[in-house]
Amino acid sequence: MTSQYDIVVIGGGNATLCAAMTAAEDGARVLILETAPKPYRGGNSRHTRNFRCMHAGPLGPLIEDYSEEEYFTDLMKVTGGKTDEHLARLAIRSSEECLPWMEAHGVRFQPSLSGTLSLARTNAFFMGGGKSLVNAYYRTAETLGVEVLYEAHVTHLELAGDRIEWVDYTHEGQSHRLSPKAVIVASGGFQADTDWLTRAWGPAAENFLIRGTPYNRGVVLNDLLEQGVESVGDPTQCHAVAIDGRAPKFDGGIVTRLDCVPFSIVVNKNADRFYDEGEDVWPKRYAIWGRLVAAQPDQVGYVIIDAKSLNLFMPSVFPPLKADTLEELAEMMDLPPEKLCDTVEAFNAGCGDTSNFHPTELDGVATRGIEPAKTNWARPITEPPFYGYSLRTGVTFTYLGLKVDDNAQCSTATGKIQNLWAAGETMAGSILGQGYLAGFGMTIGTVFGRIAGREAAAYAQ
Repeated sequence: MTSQYDIVVIGGGNATLCAAMTAAEDGARVLILETAPKPYRGGNSRHTRNFRCMHAGPLGPLIEDYSEEEYFTDLMKVTGGKTDEHLARLAIRSSEECLPWMEAHGVRFQPSLSGTLSLARTNAFFMGGGKSLVNAYYRTAETLGVEVLYEAHVTHLELAGDRIEWVDYTHEGQSHRLSPKAVIVASGGFQADTDWLTRAWGPAAENFLIRGTPYNRGVVLNDLLEQGVESVGDPTQCHAVAIDGRAPKFDGGIVTRLDCVPFSIVVNKNADRFYDEGEDVWPKRYAIWGRLVAAQPDQVGYVIIDAKSLNLFMPSVFPPLKADTLEELAEMMDLPPEKLCDTVEAFNAGCGDTSNFHPTELDGVATRGIEPAKTNWARPITEPPFYGYSLRTGVTFTYLGLKVDDNAQCSTATGKIQNLWAAGETMAGSILGQGYLAGFGMTIGTVFGRIAGREAAAYAQ
């Protein structure tokens, strides 16, 4: 390692790598400080599988077109309007040029998956998933001269006036200090610090699972916020999805997600339904279910499907529970059998004509006369065997973060910090007020990582 770097990038995932490669290509000497050990490098990016991309006409693996307005409308639907329009449109517009840039830096794409993930027009899927993307970027970064230090735990960034003066970190039991010309923070949210989650959410958070990396504990974020760097976002807002209740506490990743909700009924531990399972196609609605489950008793839900729906969705890493009768399934899931049978009977009675059922698009096959209604894919649950999954809230990343402008630059109340930028999940709350759209986190990380790298390199030089 050299003793002097132009830029230190804190993190190890997609946004870090996009920033580091861009800065290195612009002539900067770059060091990445990654908290994780090398086999676990990449943050949440190693659990991803696609990138949402605007395009006018076919582009790479993407078919047809996906306009800025349609993309923005999709985003507004899931965020309920809690979106910074200027930054969101910047991310959306920039995404089109990112895809060929990604290919030029080693990423390979594959045709989109089918079924509940029929996203061939909107999302470009990584060949080999997020781990392959991360590995490709690290290889490219190495050829560009970027240096990486693993298990480097950043403890403090010294903010003096409008500059970061130094970066403190520990490595192999030793304390170190660097004084780079510029710093880019791309170290994610605080979701792996369960104490912080509990302070924000209350005792319910003790039952949450962290589907992403265990290394995103918000140490750098907290350090900067305590020094007056401007924040954005609500600490209780996050990318939270309903995942298999048998998933591990940390790092379960994408395979623990359940895509069966649109073809099911979902009940709480009292066997009551509590939300419209068919509100929209799954990539636009999967990220609301984490918060819905979090609001239920014991922060748990239960999916009930029958045999005719079993092959309509991507399977989870864990097989479902299986029973010949609803009563038997209820016993297996520790649900009240009589109540579950009553709930299913009421749901079935509310179902009507199912001849227009279409599993990959909004079909209008809805219930009548029951609350909550199911507005699409509402078919009676009648065909044994019956199947069940438990659901728990799985937090991917939190939205409380560093506020940035359209140059990815951070500020205090008195003005811009001259040499501090942020990218990725640590600033995603600058765009996302709530909700989530499949593949948009990778869009934010790629776009703002490249911006941060460009701006930091220009400043350093």
